[in-house]
Amino acid sequence: MVEHAEFDREAVVDELEQARLVFHGLLQASNRSDLRRASAGTRWTNEQLLFHMLFGYIIVLALLRLVRLFSWLPPAVSRGFARILDAALMPFNAVNYWGSCVGALVFNHDRMGAKLDRVINRLQRRVLVATARELSSGMHYPTRWDPFFREYMTLGELFRYPTQHFDFHRHQLTLGPAAR
Repeated sequence: MVEHAEFDREAVVDELEQARLVFHGLLQASNRSDLRRASAGTRWTNEQLLFHMLFGYIIVLALLRLVRLFSWLPPAVSRGFARILDAALMPFNAVNYWGSCVGALVFNHDRMGAKLDRVINRLQRRVLVATARELSSGMHYPTRWDPFFREYMTLGELFRYPTQHFDFHRHQLTLGPAAR
């Protein structure tokens, strides 16, 4: 295990805060017509894609627990787990798509911002209290599930994942007058 002595916690906190501000700006600038419009390069509407972007942060909360568990087990266990998940790519894609469709019904435009605030607050607290040992612990990931998952990622790297995911999908939104 390599210690991450130079891990910049404040940079991650700031990155999460910036994503929060951008997300709220997107929500505030969107009208019902914008939200129902198809996004670019996905099968989702803009509202469903916004939920999917939010879900990228939510899933990290669950992954934090998995990293803690797998960091105590031999690396072959998380490697095997990641391979099993990669083998289940087709069911994952269906769940990923339909989950965001349904999720946008529950956490719609009116509720997404508050949910993101709660999740970002938890992530910011977690990154600030994580020890150097925790930040350097990690696990293997299913690389076929997401282009931002690498074969092995530390907890420190995982804290950066949801904003990479967010920034990628932000460019697929078709919001505002320019998209009409």
